[in-house]
Amino acid sequence: MKLFSTLAVKKAFDDVLLGEFTGRTGIAVDGVYDPTTQLMARIRAGERPDVMIAVTSAFDELNGSAVLDLSTKTAIAKTGVGLAVPPGAELPDVSTLDAFKRALLDARSVAYSRTGASGIYFARLIEELGIDKEVNARATVIDKGFIAHAVVDGRADVAIQQLSELRFVPDARIAGPFPAEVQHYSEFSAVAATAADGDAAAFLAFLTSDEARRAYEQTGLELP
Repeated sequence: MKLFSTLAVKKAFDDVLLGEFTGRTGIAVDGVYDPTTQLMARIRAGERPDVMIAVTSAFDELNGSAVLDLSTKTAIAKTGVGLAVPPGAELPDVSTLDAFKRALLDARSVAYSRTGASGIYFARLIEELGIDKEVNARATVIDKGFIAHAVVDGRADVAIQQLSELRFVPDARIAGPFPAEVQHYSEFSAVAATAADGDAAAFLAFLTSDEARRAYEQTGLELP
């Protein structure tokens, strides 16, 4: 079975869920992990998964198409956005909006992606806060992947990404979530392809099981 999935759930899938699902059912899952925008680009280019997991709102783009059966759309998890710093670095105060802005402006370089949901939101947020020119003048902009690698290898000293994705890089230190007044949650849903068989239905059911919920919570995700 071919899976297209957002990076946000990859740790839960790699650590627990895919192995458990295959062990129970004998169904092997071939996963492709990319930001939602790039998964949508793959769909437009003609690629066809059996199941797709993406930001819930993104599926509106496919409404009326014959690619995915949107009646199967099932919300599985959500996550907020956070900051990570290099191993051994002092954790900056990000508990208030003023402290959060100061942490960004004091950083030698802030790493983020302009293709992932969190990076797209962050680019808009710093513009609204009036600090986009200062931050972007020395930003480390990454196409895709796990942004916290940039603070581990020295390219930046602050990484911005969804909290579940920051946890994928264990050497990075998570400073915390964005302050509540500027926090942004992304909800993720799973959808089966229009032509999918019973394997896809079994996988969707598994993704809302108690075991799946525990795996989400253990890897920085919250329940929708």
